[in-house]
Amino acid sequence: MVVSAEQITIIPKELSWLDFNARVLQEAADESVPLIQRVRYLGIFSNNMDEYFRVQVADVRRLALFSSPAQRAPYIELLDQIRSKVLALQANFDAIYYDLLCRLRDDNIYVINETQLDQVQGAFVRDYFTTHVESELAPVLLDERNDFPPVVEGSIHFAIKLDTSKGLKYVLLEIPTQRLGRFILIPQPDGKRRKVVIVIDNIIRYCLVDIFKGVFQINSAEAYTIKFTRDAELELSSSISQSFVDKVSQSLKKRRKAALVRFVYDEAMPNDMLNMLSKKLGFGKYDSFIPGGRYHNSKDFMDFPNLGGKSLEFKAQPPVLMPELEENRNLFECLKEKDLLFFFPYHSFNYVTQFVKVSALDPAVKSIYICLYRVAEHSLIVHALLNAVKNKKEVTVVVELQARFDEQANIRWANRLMDEGVNVIFGVSGLKVHNKIIRVVRKEGGSTRTYSYVGTGNFNEKTARLYSDFGLLTANQEIGDDLEKVFDFIKYTYRHYEYKHLWVAPHSLRSKITGLIEQEIIHAQNGLDAQIFIKCNNLEDQTIIDKLYEAGRAGVNVRLMVRGVCCMLAGVPGVSESVEVKSLVDRYLEHSRVYVFGAQGAEQVFISSADLMTRNLDFRVEVACPIYEQELKAKVLHIMELQWNDNVKARSLGETDFNQVLVPEGARKLRSQEQIHRYLSKFS
Repeated sequence: MVVSAEQITIIPKELSWLDFNARVLQEAADESVPLIQRVRYLGIFSNNMDEYFRVQVADVRRLALFSSPAQRAPYIELLDQIRSKVLALQANFDAIYYDLLCRLRDDNIYVINETQLDQVQGAFVRDYFTTHVESELAPVLLDERNDFPPVVEGSIHFAIKLDTSKGLKYVLLEIPTQRLGRFILIPQPDGKRRKVVIVIDNIIRYCLVDIFKGVFQINSAEAYTIKFTRDAELELSSSISQSFVDKVSQSLKKRRKAALVRFVYDEAMPNDMLNMLSKKLGFGKYDSFIPGGRYHNSKDFMDFPNLGGKSLEFKAQPPVLMPELEENRNLFECLKEKDLLFFFPYHSFNYVTQFVKVSALDPAVKSIYICLYRVAEHSLIVHALLNAVKNKKEVTVVVELQARFDEQANIRWANRLMDEGVNVIFGVSGLKVHNKIIRVVRKEGGSTRTYSYVGTGNFNEKTARLYSDFGLLTANQEIGDDLEKVFDFIKYTYRHYEYKHLWVAPHSLRSKITGLIEQEIIHAQNGLDAQIFIKCNNLEDQTIIDKLYEAGRAGVNVRLMVRGVCCMLAGVPGVSESVEVKSLVDRYLEHSRVYVFGAQGAEQVFISSADLMTRNLDFRVEVACPIYEQELKAKVLHIMELQWNDNVKARSLGETDFNQVLVPEGARKLRSQEQIHRYLSKFS
């Protein structure tokens, strides 16, 4: 795509997101990736695609439906472009899937269907069906006179066509994967090395006629997998008297009946059945009909079992120890001496849990404040907070009820916290509280002292093993004072503060980032070395992108590492020649946000919870925190450079080499996630 400096084109975020998921699919196709991990990447790709339709495609569909005829054309065109790219990705997915089935056989792992069962295997499958599956099934007749029955979001269903003595019958059947799992291991005779797996879909297919025994005399039965995706937007009422918890709870119930935005079906389905389903579902011209293969809900492959050796998965990386916290010393005394910087999952998230646990038990600690956006199902952090209440601490927890897809879990945790005596704040009206902060107040001598944590990732022990994120523990009292203001703003939204060290959205984060970009532009115009180095998940905000284009044209060396959506075009002659963009996809999901401005040892380094998206900068409570200690700043910069120089898993997002891994001729291969582990291990 060629653009001019006068008219800079922005890549639609919906199309850029599909480019990101294409990078995930590249990992499934990469022969250097261990085999079981490749299968699991198929699951990640599929799970991503589900969320994409529930959120981004649903947004575009809504705009197409409710725009005036004069404004509708761009949205219709975008929906057409989305459909075209999705179909291409699906075809690529199917090809990789069938290739991986062959590769699994090479390792004596066989994923078979119902037609490949021998007599002994068939007997096992029929017994499994009778014992475990049949009682879970609830088939629903699709009658011409009745509406289509409610369907469970995230589940897969069979559309079944029965040729009976009473004519053709159509049946809808939910496949109970959420209760029984998807993959069933078929026992093999002693001495046989091979492992045989069948998906539960095919167990049901094998015993399909048995479901209807005593009801119909069946001549033939055919089952085709279908899948539905609903709009995930929450519609909160404006009732003043209704509590926020009630509003979210009621909206979640409405989500179960929200508009269908995608219908994925087995392309082998006969036309009469497809037409009947289309008519009953009431799909319109702005909805997505996606033909696919025999199997859907491939997100289940994220949990595909490793039935082979350890070599079929990523080699485990032992956690890097933090020597200061391994000694039997008082944690708060350690923090008085120096700040501590963590980089998860290389460091164990247990260090953060330990900080909360120690704070909950230490008699000198008087109060704990924390913001929770997403937490683990069995959260050690929450249990430590509950223990703090039992130890007579004042505990204040901000629970964000609008954390998408975690709303129900957060309501449950909020109720538990309130029942135990925790002060719970339900975010800010009109904003999402997305920051990752903890503030601990401790009485020392005749005064109080604050200890603070600021991170880029959620307080979630499970995802902290898979997501790479920075976290800073500091005894800097002025940063603690700034955090006190953040919590005060969340509680009393009419109070606006000036922050001495932190950048806080929606108050100052946008202006601070813009100001430092402008500073680097001035440096370049004055002939000085000017650099901007940013790492984030998504770059979408138009104003920030325009500023970065301006910086590139002024001669600023702009380097951007964007994992997901990137709406900016790099390497365009006359527009962004000084801008380079890369994306890193590897075993750990790159989730950290880092902003670096300046060069030659004068870099200003910030870690943040915020991406460069309009929603983060203007409609969320976000925090960016400076890294002051030179040793820690050097670590962040070294890690950033390792990632930038990755020539194994980093892709270029340049105009001419999009989504390609660039390996300079004769260069030694550098895989940053392995190098980072070695680098941090030097300090343990």
